[in-house]
Amino acid sequence: MIELRRHSMRNIPGVHLNKAGVSLARKIGNKMGKFTLVLTSTLPRAYETAIAMGYAVDEQLEAFADMSADMAWSPDGSIGEIAHAVRQRPAAADYVQQQGEILHTIVQALPDNGAALIVSHGGIVEAHAIALAPDADHASWGKTFSYCEGVRLWFEDGQWVRAEVLRQP
Repeated sequence: MIELRRHSMRNIPGVHLNKAGVSLARKIGNKMGKFTLVLTSTLPRAYETAIAMGYAVDEQLEAFADMSADMAWSPDGSIGEIAHAVRQRPAAADYVQQQGEILHTIVQALPDNGAALIVSHGGIVEAHAIALAPDADHASWGKTFSYCEGVRLWFEDGQWVRAEVLRQP
C-alpha cells in the first residue's frame, strides 16, 4: 500500500509549517497507521509534515519537490481535469511517466503487506496518484487535494487494485 499526502499548512511564501499546520499534521497523524517506509520531497514543509504526523523520514527525494510546468493546475480544479490534461499534453504525460517509474520502484521494493507514506505537494500528489492508478475514475475523486489530504492505493503483484481518497472534514 502507498499513501500519498499533501504537506500541511504554511504561511506563503514561507517554507516551514505554521502552528496550525503542525496541529493539523499531528491530528491527521494520530489517525494513520504504520509505515514500512516514509519518503518526502526535499522541501521543508513536506519533511516537517511527516515529522509532525509522528513518522521518522527514511529518505527525501528531489524528484518529489519539483512539478513540471505542464502539470500546473487550478487549486479549485479537479483531479479529473488534471488526468485529462495529462492525456492531452505530451510534456505532462512524460512527467507523470517519469514519476510513475520512481513510484513503481518503491512499490516493488516494499515487502509483502508493506506500506509507504509519501508526503509531497499539491499537483505532485495528484500526478503520483494518476501515475500509480492510471485506469482509476479520477473524475470521481473530486477536487484537488488540500492540506494533508491525499489517496491510499493498494497493490497486488505490483499492480494497482484499489484506491481510497483521503479528505479532511
